[in-house]
Amino acid sequence: MSRTTYPFKLPNSIKKVAQRLAKEDGVSLNQWIAAAVAEKVGVIETAADFFKKRAGKAKGDGLMKFLRNAPQTPVWGRLGSRGRIQNRDSFDASRFKESVVG
Repeated sequence: MSRTTYPFKLPNSIKKVAQRLAKEDGVSLNQWIAAAVAEKVGVIETAADFFKKRAGKAKGDGLMKFLRNAPQTPVWGRLGSRGRIQNRDSFDASRFKESVVG
Protein backbone atom coordinates (compact mmCIF):
# COMPACT_ATOMS: atom_id res chain seq x y z
CA MET A 1 0.00 0.00 0.00
CA SER A 2 1.38 3.36 -1.02
CA ARG A 3 1.22 6.17 1.49
CA THR A 4 1.05 9.88 0.88
CA THR A 5 1.49 12.65 3.41
CA TYR A 6 -1.18 15.31 3.24
CA PRO A 7 -1.07 17.95 5.94
CA PHE A 8 -4.38 19.68 6.54
CA LYS A 9 -6.05 21.82 9.15
CA LEU A 10 -9.12 20.86 11.13
CA PRO A 11 -11.25 23.15 13.25
CA ASN A 12 -10.39 22.52 16.90
CA SER A 13 -13.90 21.32 17.70
CA ILE A 14 -13.79 18.63 14.98
CA LYS A 15 -10.26 17.58 15.92
CA LYS A 16 -11.26 17.12 19.57
CA VAL A 17 -14.23 14.94 18.62
CA ALA A 18 -12.10 12.95 16.15
CA GLN A 19 -9.45 12.42 18.82
CA ARG A 20 -12.06 11.19 21.28
CA LEU A 21 -13.59 8.82 18.74
CA ALA A 22 -10.17 7.50 17.71
CA LYS A 23 -9.33 6.85 21.36
CA GLU A 24 -12.66 5.04 21.84
CA ASP A 25 -11.85 2.89 18.78
CA GLY A 26 -8.35 2.22 20.09
CA VAL A 27 -6.56 3.65 17.05
CA SER A 28 -4.42 6.67 16.34
CA LEU A 29 -5.99 9.89 15.11
CA ASN A 30 -4.21 9.36 11.79
CA GLN A 31 -5.69 5.85 11.40
CA TRP A 32 -9.14 7.09 12.36
CA ILE A 33 -9.05 9.96 9.85
CA ALA A 34 -7.75 7.65 7.10
CA ALA A 35 -10.59 5.22 7.79
CA ALA A 36 -13.16 8.05 7.81
CA VAL A 37 -11.90 9.35 4.46
CA ALA A 38 -11.90 5.83 2.98
CA GLU A 39 -15.47 5.31 4.20
CA LYS A 40 -16.61 8.59 2.64
CA VAL A 41 -14.88 7.78 -0.67
CA GLY A 42 -16.59 4.37 -0.72
CA VAL A 43 -20.00 5.88 -0.08
CA ILE A 44 -19.62 8.50 -2.81
CA GLU A 45 -18.25 6.07 -5.38
CA THR A 46 -21.00 3.56 -4.61
CA ALA A 47 -23.66 6.27 -4.98
CA ALA A 48 -22.13 7.54 -8.22
CA ASP A 49 -22.08 4.01 -9.68
CA PHE A 50 -25.67 3.43 -8.59
CA PHE A 51 -26.92 6.61 -10.25
CA LYS A 52 -24.93 5.97 -13.44
CA LYS A 53 -26.44 2.50 -13.74
CA ARG A 54 -29.91 3.77 -12.82
CA ALA A 55 -29.74 6.59 -15.38
CA GLY A 56 -28.56 4.28 -18.16
CA LYS A 57 -28.97 6.13 -21.42
CA ALA A 58 -31.51 8.60 -20.08
CA LYS A 59 -31.44 12.13 -21.43
CA GLY A 60 -32.71 15.41 -20.02
CA ASP A 61 -35.65 15.40 -22.43
CA GLY A 62 -37.25 12.45 -20.61
CA LEU A 63 -36.89 14.28 -17.32
CA MET A 64 -38.53 17.37 -18.77
CA LYS A 65 -41.46 15.32 -20.10
CA PHE A 66 -41.88 13.79 -16.65
CA LEU A 67 -41.73 17.19 -14.94
CA ARG A 68 -44.21 18.80 -17.34
CA ASN A 69 -46.74 16.11 -16.42
CA ALA A 70 -46.07 16.40 -12.68
CA PRO A 71 -48.79 18.06 -10.60
CA GLN A 72 -48.18 21.68 -9.66
CA THR A 73 -47.83 21.22 -5.93
CA PRO A 74 -45.92 23.23 -3.34
CA VAL A 75 -42.46 21.81 -2.80
CA TRP A 76 -41.47 23.94 0.16
CA GLY A 77 -42.96 26.27 2.67
CA ARG A 78 -43.80 26.53 6.33
CA LEU A 79 -47.04 25.41 7.85
CA GLY A 80 -49.14 28.16 9.35
CA SER A 81 -51.13 27.97 12.57
CA ARG A 82 -53.94 26.09 10.78
CA GLY A 83 -51.60 23.63 9.07
CA ARG A 84 -51.69 25.42 5.72
CA ILE A 85 -48.57 26.08 3.70
CA GLN A 86 -47.73 29.78 3.89
CA ASN A 87 -45.32 29.85 0.95
CA ARG A 88 -47.42 28.81 -2.04
CA ASP A 89 -44.58 28.61 -4.57
CA SER A 90 -45.04 25.66 -6.92
CA PHE A 91 -42.51 23.86 -9.00
CA ASP A 92 -42.37 25.35 -12.48
CA ALA A 93 -40.71 22.97 -14.97
CA SER A 94 -40.13 25.78 -17.50
CA ARG A 95 -37.78 27.53 -15.02
CA PHE A 96 -36.01 24.22 -14.38
CA LYS A 97 -35.40 23.37 -18.04
CA GLU A 98 -32.45 25.70 -18.59
CA SER A 99 -30.45 24.20 -15.73
CA VAL A 100 -31.13 20.58 -16.73
CA VAL A 101 -31.17 20.55 -20.50
CA GLY A 102 -28.84 23.51 -21.02
